[in-house]
Amino acid sequence: MSGRVYLDWNASAPLRPEARAAMLAALDVAGNPSAIHAEGRAARALVERARAQVATAMGAEAADVVFVSGATEAAALACAGRGLVCAPVEHEAVLAWCDASLGIDARGGVVVADPSVTALQAANSETGVVQDLPQRLALVDATQAFGKIPFAFDWSGADMAMVSAHKIGGPKGVGALVIRRGLDVAARIRGGGQEMGRRSGTENVAAIAGFGAAAAAAARDLDAGVWNDVAGRRNAFEAHLADHAEGLICVGQDAARLPNTSCLVTPGWKGETQVMQMDLAGFAVSAGSACSSGKLRGSGTLAAMGFDETAAGSALRVSIGPDTSDEDLARLADTWLAARQKYRARAA
Repeated sequence: MSGRVYLDWNASAPLRPEARAAMLAALDVAGNPSAIHAEGRAARALVERARAQVATAMGAEAADVVFVSGATEAAALACAGRGLVCAPVEHEAVLAWCDASLGIDARGGVVVADPSVTALQAANSETGVVQDLPQRLALVDATQAFGKIPFAFDWSGADMAMVSAHKIGGPKGVGALVIRRGLDVAARIRGGGQEMGRRSGTENVAAIAGFGAAAAAAARDLDAGVWNDVAGRRNAFEAHLADHAEGLICVGQDAARLPNTSCLVTPGWKGETQVMQMDLAGFAVSAGSACSSGKLRGSGTLAAMGFDETAAGSALRVSIGPDTSDEDLARLADTWLAARQKYRARAA
């Protein structure tokens, strides 16, 4: 069987057909959602429908949802000037604003001292490790967890939560910050006062419509148990590799993880080399987070978990989705195991 296989869902999930259809329909709506005429009201209706869809999928109220350009902007809006702390395993969008002084254990669990000033990811994008979220967190980064595992903003007790559309099959360039009612968050983009005064600028109606449709579809998939099937395929894939790759480290296997994420470490075999070899063989995989402008370097997450520099630079992330087949994973396993055998022969 020929053709490329996409196995980098944590970087960006393929666009859902529901999102594509919603975006195409929205592109035909001419009005500005801030205008009061019929065309403007039609555009506003699309935005508010999507706001309700995202809120329902997140277990929040529609009035809590502020649309932004993505999780990076959501992190800036949530964290700037608040003196928050986090752990070194957080996404760079959060690390840029917080004091990364919290410790973590060998399984990747963050040790939280004061939740009210803590930003904490619900799940790590590189290892898939899921955190035990304490109540009253200042900020939950739900970007990777949203749509893959159960999460509801209201029962989380958090002040704020951030998500990004393209992680759940929506378009790139749109996301949301969910803000608990009554919490004062200062706008970073000022102007016409859109998004309840939290984020000015004319809303990206088509992208927001696609986000809403993707959120509704993602919630249906989660309720239907789609990701349980994904976890089964991932576990079988890892078991097969472990049977044929002596010394392979599957990071996070002894912790709760996202159902779709495998972080594979062969110390000394550089992650970037593995990515390039698999790319040439027709597989899109990753060496870690894809949100660093194409930079390839050792994983800060693995380093924080106690891996040495060599091992931290030797990680391969395989993140799959509901469309990934057993055959796709079998082909990757055969290709990767053959490449690993060649590497070990050269290194001997």
